[in-house]
Amino acid sequence: MDKNIIQELIDRYVSVSFEVNKKAESLIKSQIEEDITIDQHYIIGYIKNSNECTSSELAEAFEVNKSAITAIINRLADRGLIERTRDENDRRVVYLTLSEKGKELIQKTQEKVHLLVESFITQFDEAEITNFINTYEKLALILTNMKKEEVGE
Repeated sequence: MDKNIIQELIDRYVSVSFEVNKKAESLIKSQIEEDITIDQHYIIGYIKNSNECTSSELAEAFEVNKSAITAIINRLADRGLIERTRDENDRRVVYLTLSEKGKELIQKTQEKVHLLVESFITQFDEAEITNFINTYEKLALILTNMKKEEVGE
């Protein structure tokens, strides 16, 4: 492929990626702001999907320092949204699970986000959105593999 075409495509990708990510994040934030922050929403969603996890697992999944996760976890625990349980065999290990209040909140916020995504995804025909999601999943896989190579796995 011609270098000028590649450069143009890179510029378009960077521009649209920034625009979509910022606007989508802003729209999501507007839907859940009264309840929790976006980071808290993602953390609670991760815990819901895994049923239980550790703060180290969260730090790795979100690619942030453990101290950043600890701060979020403390706020969520203070609000009664998550529960901490020590491992019976290794007291140093603390498992995080959602409380009933946390389960209700994530259900509520996920419904709001679902309605938001539905409002724009239905503006595409099925083939367009299927192709887009397939391409986006392929991009996610490529980026995951690049990250693994960077870390030396």
